[in-house]
Amino acid sequence: MAAVRSEQPAVVVQGVDMDFGTGAMAVKGASFALEPGRFLTILGPSGSGKTTLLRMIAGFQAPTRGEILIGGRPADAVAPHRRSIGMVFQKLALFPHMTVNANVAFPLKMRRHDPRTIPARVARYLDLVRLGGYGNRRIHELSGGQQQRVAIARALVFEPDLLLLDEPLAALDRKLREEMQLEFRRIQKELGVTTINVTHDQREALVVSDEIIVMDHGEIQQHTSPVDMYRSPANPFVASFIGVSSFLEGLSSPRGLMVNGVDCAGVAAGAILPGMPARGAIRAEQTRIGAAAEACDTVLEGRITDTIFEGERLMYFVDLPALGTGVRIYHHDPAEHAPFEKGATVSTGWNARDLLIFPAKDR
Repeated sequence: MAAVRSEQPAVVVQGVDMDFGTGAMAVKGASFALEPGRFLTILGPSGSGKTTLLRMIAGFQAPTRGEILIGGRPADAVAPHRRSIGMVFQKLALFPHMTVNANVAFPLKMRRHDPRTIPARVARYLDLVRLGGYGNRRIHELSGGQQQRVAIARALVFEPDLLLLDEPLAALDRKLREEMQLEFRRIQKELGVTTINVTHDQREALVVSDEIIVMDHGEIQQHTSPVDMYRSPANPFVASFIGVSSFLEGLSSPRGLMVNGVDCAGVAAGAILPGMPARGAIRAEQTRIGAAAEACDTVLEGRITDTIFEGERLMYFVDLPALGTGVRIYHHDPAEHAPFEKGATVSTGWNARDLLIFPAKDR
């Protein structure tokens, strides 16, 4: 059954700080609202504050300043164990001495559900996570992915208003992790449960989310949709953390960015005037090489310094002597695989819309 939408946000975070007294704020001035039924991922490197923010929403830690509302009520008005919040952790904390059925039933028994209704509900949620028929197995008899599904079923079986995910896929191998990302998205969409996910995996954030928050040094850098996050990063930090970008340092110009005396075509991504110190970001897949570069707004001669084969694509490292720096380029061509050799001189280019220019003071 899909969650019923209400008029008020499911979660509101207002001016939240967390100060552990170490000299640096773990979370600083965090504010956002999340509507019911949405899937939000909080993304950032280690130490960015994302897990601390999640723990405050869960009620495990009280903010130093600010307020957190869940369903319109202050989060600290209800004891953590009484909140309608399901959680899945990286360490799944499943009970090894219990069967799958008993693990999933545990939160229902703790909440004193009618014992007569529990077996049917457990069976329904095991079917939801595609583990129908596994109920009598022990946890050690399951694969890592199956254990993840049990943890998801246990977190959802009491039909919480909010689901919190604390890097639950981090310990899985890449193929299984990518499969489980799709499973999370399917289950969340089917149930409509409001979900907040914490991860450092940018692909996971792009795949599963309706909205993404990027954090760095305890501060929210940007909060928007996955598409806007990727196409219109708020600052160089976001551009570097989401996707693969190369950066050019110079002065802003009417055409874009003046680098080492070369006027490169680009577009301003912040409040910037000509002549100001500026930093340009260009994504690897938006930089062209060889014949494809010849029609670009900016075309420069480069020399390939390294090549990395990634299966469906090649990554070229290209030195641009005119700029005094280099760029990374993704080249997708499964029919060729290695059209350019290391040391080769090649045309390199990009279009103005793809070089985003930020004030140099931006992260």
